[in-house]
Amino acid sequence: MTKWSIALILTLVLNGLAVENKFDQGLLKNGDIIFQTSMSSQSKAIQLATHSPYSHCGLVYIRNNSVYVFEASTKVKRTPLKRFLKKGEGGMFVVKRFKNSDSLLNTQNLGKMEAEGKKFEGLPYDSYFGWGNDRIYCSELIYKIYDNALGIKIGKTQQIKDFDLSNPVVASKLAERYGGKTPMDEIVISPSSQFDDPGLIEVFNNYPLNPKTQHN
Repeated sequence: MTKWSIALILTLVLNGLAVENKFDQGLLKNGDIIFQTSMSSQSKAIQLATHSPYSHCGLVYIRNNSVYVFEASTKVKRTPLKRFLKKGEGGMFVVKRFKNSDSLLNTQNLGKMEAEGKKFEGLPYDSYFGWGNDRIYCSELIYKIYDNALGIKIGKTQQIKDFDLSNPVVASKLAERYGGKTPMDEIVISPSSQFDDPGLIEVFNNYPLNPKTQHN
């Protein structure tokens, strides 16, 4: 059996494990935050700049026993969980939620969050990571929904200049996006900052121990 065949089988197994968990209502709840390693063209640059394997995230929505992820991808939309997981490397993902979610994410507050989410639904993805509301990216969507609806800030906002921009992969992506005029003072919120928020607890994780940022 070739290395490629082994890798393919492992990927299929991981995807199967991920999908199997999607209907466990004791595992996933509305308002949970799901993190993954995206396979998009910008994923590696995000990982290197933030020193984190997590380059994409979204909010878990459960409707009529079906699980969706509210995400900013090509646009802001609800994506079936199975489809969302296929976009991540190896089907791996992490689910986190607030420590006091049972009291915080009651029916009224979830309704407020959904109303805020609808304001962003359909907006195009913001590949320039601006802080405006005409376009939006994944972690910004989560941040603004929680902040606007409940006054809760998930993660700490930073400026582009605060990240590690030294790697050639990162520098190349910045040059591609901004043409040598990177807005270093632009406010941003990263998936890694939200992942590290001390107010969140881990619910599920099928990553290998100590996942590493891609450096190649």
